[in-house]
Amino acid sequence: MEEFAFRPTHVAAPSGMATWASPAATLSSTPLDPLLPVRLIDRRGDWAQVLCSNGWSTWVDGRLLVALPDAPPAATGPPSRTADPRPALAEAEGVLAYYRSLLEDLAAGRDDLETFRDRARGRRIGLVVDGEALWLFDPVHDRWCYCDGLQLQTYATSGRPQSGPRSGPGTPPAAPSPSGYEPTRTGEP
Repeated sequence: MEEFAFRPTHVAAPSGMATWASPAATLSSTPLDPLLPVRLIDRRGDWAQVLCSNGWSTWVDGRLLVALPDAPPAATGPPSRTADPRPALAEAEGVLAYYRSLLEDLAAGRDDLETFRDRARGRRIGLVVDGEALWLFDPVHDRWCYCDGLQLQTYATSGRPQSGPRSGPGTPPAAPSPSGYEPTRTGEP
């Protein structure tokens, strides 16, 4: 007899995730632990119903789920570029060089901690390189992007989940979340 094998499709966001009994619920429930493996079982707009290994099913902001890798699909044509990551990398290099100079001034005693904090305020970069994979924070558009060497695509951005399909430009921004913070969300490729 074959034993039940829980095969996750995603993990919860690194900071954990709020849960809801339904997409229409207004109060969140017990949060998911950071990086908890889950199986995606349903989608409704930005909402996702997930199944945990213990059999518990709940609704989450599906944009926050981190997909686990599957076998790559068969190629249907030659690879093509959809966006160039070099400008964003140049921006990250510039911010990192500036931050490094701030640290050097602080370490050498040319600046005090308050001056260091004032000069560093507002600077934001994020960069992870893992072999050919690159995750890069784009502070201009307040989003995380993923690059596999051929294409740069939005990976996560800010905003509240929507129950229906995404609307076009000119749509007013969503109301603030009940928790008072705006979660990072997984973008659609």
